[in-house]
Amino acid sequence: MGKLTVTGFVTLDGVHQAPGGPQEDPSGGFEQGGWSVPYGDEDFGRFITEVFDRSGAFLLGRRTYEIFAAYWPKVTDPADPVASRLNCLPKYVASHSLGEPSWANTTVLRGDLAKEVTAAKERTEGELQVHGSGALVRSLLALDLVDTLHLLIFPVVLGNGRRLFAGGAVPTAFRHTGARTTGAGVAIHSYDVAGRPPYGSYELPDNA
Repeated sequence: MGKLTVTGFVTLDGVHQAPGGPQEDPSGGFEQGGWSVPYGDEDFGRFITEVFDRSGAFLLGRRTYEIFAAYWPKVTDPADPVASRLNCLPKYVASHSLGEPSWANTTVLRGDLAKEVTAAKERTEGELQVHGSGALVRSLLALDLVDTLHLLIFPVVLGNGRRLFAGGAVPTAFRHTGARTTGAGVAIHSYDVAGRPPYGSYELPDNA
């Protein structure tokens, strides 16, 4: 059974919208797309290659799938560590509105999300990877389907844009499993999901 991993890019104020380019996702009037690009140094590229080397299949939300499908099929270099896997490995898209996909090896998940993703995990050798797909990530966390989260925090504040963890996200605890910082200042943290958060108090007991 595969492991479901999430790799997300966020700013210091939690924005995850359109990291890759100005036209990637201008929805809601967002005009600051491409904020991750200036930080794409060799350290960043090395981490992304490591992630895709572990991929066995991909699970994407409709918006992210359409962004990827418009770009990655055009990258035909078999040595490209991202394109070679995205173009060849199975891709699952969680959507009730997507039409018949033209990108090879794509399956649209239109039924019960928990059942279909669990079945996809069982069919996957290696990692079933989620990239971007913020709304889908929140749904998967709420269903306890995520195993590992890789969060890449970029040293920039945008002030607006869609947040990865918006209001209403299901409270979730994580166990920190690794960290590194790129030369350009991107903080990369890895976490395993650890259930619901515990709570406590710093107040002194009455008999202290």
